[in-house]
Amino acid sequence: MMFGAANLLRSDTQLNQRSYYEASVQRPPPQAPLQEALQADVVVIGAGFAGLSAALDLAQKGLDVVVLEADRVGSGASGRNGGQAIVGFASGQGPFEAQLGAGDAQRAWDLSVQAVDLLQERMREHQIDGDWVSGYLYVADGSKKVPALRAEAEFLQSQGIAVDWAEGDDVQRHIRSPRYRASVRESRSGHLHPLKYALGLARAAQAAGVRLFEGSAVTALDRGAVVCAHTAQGQVRARFAVLAGNCLLPVHGPAVAPEIAPRIMPVGTYMVATPPLEPDLCERLIPSNAAVCDNNFVLDYFRFSADHRMLFGGRVSYTTMTPPGLSALMQRRMAQVFPDLADVPVAFTWGGFVDISMNRAPDFGRLGSNVYYLQGFSGHGVALTGMAGRLVAEAITAQDGRFDVFARLKHHRFPGGPLLRTPTLALGMLWHRMRDVLF
Repeated sequence: MMFGAANLLRSDTQLNQRSYYEASVQRPPPQAPLQEALQADVVVIGAGFAGLSAALDLAQKGLDVVVLEADRVGSGASGRNGGQAIVGFASGQGPFEAQLGAGDAQRAWDLSVQAVDLLQERMREHQIDGDWVSGYLYVADGSKKVPALRAEAEFLQSQGIAVDWAEGDDVQRHIRSPRYRASVRESRSGHLHPLKYALGLARAAQAAGVRLFEGSAVTALDRGAVVCAHTAQGQVRARFAVLAGNCLLPVHGPAVAPEIAPRIMPVGTYMVATPPLEPDLCERLIPSNAAVCDNNFVLDYFRFSADHRMLFGGRVSYTTMTPPGLSALMQRRMAQVFPDLADVPVAFTWGGFVDISMNRAPDFGRLGSNVYYLQGFSGHGVALTGMAGRLVAEAITAQDGRFDVFARLKHHRFPGGPLLRTPTLALGMLWHRMRDVLF
């Protein structure tokens, strides 16, 4: 197993070498790394969805913002994920209701719905062509999983979200697959090309005056009334800092925020893309062109791209070791869902690491009075990261207390310490995989 930071970073970089998303965009020339000492109102660490969203909103409020990115814009989870923008949280409402009470749990849910709206609003406002498609389909692949899916449908309805329920043979209206016993479709969520969106956010932020530096990993952060972020060749002094590097933040700078790093774990996630398929076949398999996700603990998620490729994600690694024979493994999984694709080859295989928290709820908060952090999106970050950026911008400019709805959530460290927490988690996930198969 691979536990070291250097191995994690090397694995993360290698996993993204054959990404469909990277192959389907034209990146601008790299931004030069930071090579001087700068002053700013806010320094943002990480140029993914959360960091760029915070930077954009802060700049629009008139603050001077510098963004430092260790690699390139969207090179982490933001630019390589499933592209599914979903209402709600990976944790469900449980942690919010237990810790915050019914009122603030409802506020958190409402913010998750507004996050999807905000994503679309930013695309319109800044003319970002992100291949957005409305529509989301939740499915259950076993009869014992149908009650949980029905409960999810009832909850969505209670929140004013229209749903279309199907069970048994009626599921074929939504998805032509022999695998699923029930489905529920809603139109508030949807899907997009995540890297196109990340690059569009970066353009919008720079147009608003944000100074962006790539290849500028933050290795140390001096805290105090004024913070100072250090890179290999420069530094930024600012009144505020926003930490948006997720699970790779401690890899580059172990001393940047050591108190929050043990509360998240890196989890490897993987995707494949087929060659372009016939549009008629795509329409037959998923008539509404919705994104799809099952309700297993270790789940499959998939959708069609704008150029009619099946983008299929699933299988995770809790050891940071890439599963052997990944392309063939994913192709077999895809064929189990869609027998019509059994002979379709895999054109792209890629992956990377996302951060999960112990209870799968997002982990937002402050260190002192002027260092904010955003982490623990746990696979539900495509939309929520954008709202997180807005909330931290509001908190810094003292406009609103919505950030504190999330900051009040308490989070625990993963058990086992630096050496044992990864194998401990891997054993726990093996149990969940067995439950998915048996039930």
